[in-house]
Amino acid sequence: METQLKDSKPLTIAGKVYQSRLLVGSGKYRDLEETRQATEASGAEIITVAVRRTNIGQKAGEPNLLDVISPERYTILPNTAGCYSAEDAVRTCKLARELLDGHDLVKLEVIGDEKTLYPDVQATLRAAETLVKDGFKVMVYTTDDPLIARQLEDIGCVAVMPLAAPIGSGLGIQNRYNILTIIENARVPILVDAGVGTASDAAIAMEMGCDGVLMNTAIAGARNPVLMASAMKKAIEAGREAYLAGRIPRKRYASASSPVDGLFF
Repeated sequence: METQLKDSKPLTIAGKVYQSRLLVGSGKYRDLEETRQATEASGAEIITVAVRRTNIGQKAGEPNLLDVISPERYTILPNTAGCYSAEDAVRTCKLARELLDGHDLVKLEVIGDEKTLYPDVQATLRAAETLVKDGFKVMVYTTDDPLIARQLEDIGCVAVMPLAAPIGSGLGIQNRYNILTIIENARVPILVDAGVGTASDAAIAMEMGCDGVLMNTAIAGARNPVLMASAMKKAIEAGREAYLAGRIPRKRYASASSPVDGLFF
């Protein structure tokens, strides 16, 4: 049924089609085994990895994330978390490309403030331009400014990922009208990145028409991360189906559930 609907196109990033619209992080878990279990429960196919914080081969002889999150099964998405300059972000992406045998899909984030973890927009634009010119396929974390989102598209980013609330805050979707404007004008996938706290937040993002949601803290920080990962998988699927189905209009007054015309008595 979904294939017959106008907005039912699959999630496609950098030419590759994905069945899951949930992207998950790999940090903040108790150990690699919990990372593996939660990732499997989420059904995610794209797993983001903080290259500056996670061993994916930089440290020989130490536990390696790739031992439990296999690049043969998942799309590994190196990210530049912890970078506060365009130069650091570019350097980190190049390191990831070397470690992953030429892998060119990356998630760019350049942080501008240590307390809020808000992105440095100007540095992000500079880094995105450099990376695209160097052949990287860039998914980019940014503010909810529709004009900046368009600039990042014009540079050549393959996906734009506006924050819904500060990273790790769990506040949910606080800026839905800005994100809606970005979605309405987008030519590339729009994925909410940051702010999701629970399953209902993920469902709301999908009901708005987002192409996907990326999260880490909401799952890894839950009391039961594996169970929360399963909940997020269902929320993403339900939210997408609700978006495709089309919700009823909001009204100020009641509307009878059954017809009022043609009553028997």
